[in-house]
Amino acid sequence: MDCRQCASPLERPGDYCLVCRTPNADAVVLDIDRDRASVTMLDEDAVVATTTITTSPEDGEETGVIELRNFAGRIADEVRRKRPEEVFAAGHREVLRSTREQLHHEFYRVEEEDPVQAVLDRQGTAALEVVDAAPREKIGGTHTTLIGGRAGRRAVQTVAGHPHVKKIVPGPIDAGGKGSQSGLRAKATRSDGNGNVRLLIRNGSSVQENRVVTTARDRDTGERVREDLNDALAEAELQ
Repeated sequence: MDCRQCASPLERPGDYCLVCRTPNADAVVLDIDRDRASVTMLDEDAVVATTTITTSPEDGEETGVIELRNFAGRIADEVRRKRPEEVFAAGHREVLRSTREQLHHEFYRVEEEDPVQAVLDRQGTAALEVVDAAPREKIGGTHTTLIGGRAGRRAVQTVAGHPHVKKIVPGPIDAGGKGSQSGLRAKATRSDGNGNVRLLIRNGSSVQENRVVTTARDRDTGERVREDLNDALAEAELQ
């Protein structure tokens, strides 16, 4: 494949051109299984190419960790070569977590049945505003106490770290709920008509409902943000 701007040959399809400093893919879609990953490059609403990366999972605890990290590293390297504006991902949670740790990109979760088509369907809609602020700067309101100590703060900061979250307003703590032995659990609830959600944090018999203001413009786009938030909470082992 040649660069679309200067026609210089690219080592791999969709690579960023080092001659004229031009990207040849504006988005990358990752469809990941434990032993195989498809990396699809998109240019607006067109598929540029797809690269497949495979691995042989190891059974041993130490060798398995090393093999998974190496597999995720190869996926991350493929993404870096493209320098995309956005990265969309679906599939195996452990591999995705390890891949994300090796990249600076924010991952947007998409439907697993056909992730490439799911992203193409999104392309016709305007991108959501990104809030470039530290998580701690997004937390405010009249109630400053957060439920669950360190784990509760981690849940709120995980949500606040999402680029489409503007603000989190902690609510009062209700201590009259039914007790649970499962420890702290957090979940983003269904979006309202304005694209905002609620972050419910349960810790034993206590519950705190936190209002999450997002940059989503309606229920549909709010649901995308909600899914991203719940995926992030699950990856942080808070669900």
